[in-house]
Amino acid sequence: MAIAQESLSEALLEGTREVFETMMFMTVEECNELYEGIGGQALLGSITFEGKMEGCLGLCCDTEAARLIAANMTGSDDPSDVPDEELADAMGEVVNMVMGAFKARIVESGEDIHVSIPTVVSGAELQNSLGEQAHEVTLTVNLDAAVARLTLWYREPSARA
Repeated sequence: MAIAQESLSEALLEGTREVFETMMFMTVEECNELYEGIGGQALLGSITFEGKMEGCLGLCCDTEAARLIAANMTGSDDPSDVPDEELADAMGEVVNMVMGAFKARIVESGEDIHVSIPTVVSGAELQNSLGEQAHEVTLTVNLDAAVARLTLWYREPSARA
C-alpha cells in the first residue's frame, strides 16, 4: 500500500528538523512564501534508496548556505573559515542523516529500505529527476539565515520505466 504524499512530506520535514536542530543547532521552518529556487552556485547532495518504495532524496542549497551548514556541523564560529573542499563532505553527511531520520519515520516493522552512499554535485540551476512515473515531494525550508530545498522523488519498484 502506497504512503500518502502528505505523510511523506510530514516525515521529511520532521526528519529534517531533527537532524538540523540536534546536530547543527539550526532552526528549520517551512517557507510559507513562494520561492523561485536556489540561485547562483549551488550544491546538491543526493542519496538513493530502494525497497518497498524506491527513489532519491536531494538537498540543494547555495554555496553560502552549505558553508553555514558545514560551520555549524564542525562547531566553527565563522562560516567563512570553512574551506570549499569541505562543503561537499558536509552536504553528503547532512543528506545521509536526513535520509536516516526520514527512513526511521516511514519504515514499518518488517519492512526495510536500503540506502546508497550519498553523492554531491555543484553547479548552477541544479535539477534531478527519477523519470516520468516518479512522484515528487518538495519542501523549501529556512535554515536560520539560509534557504534549502529538499526533494523526495519516489515510485513503487514495479513502476520502473
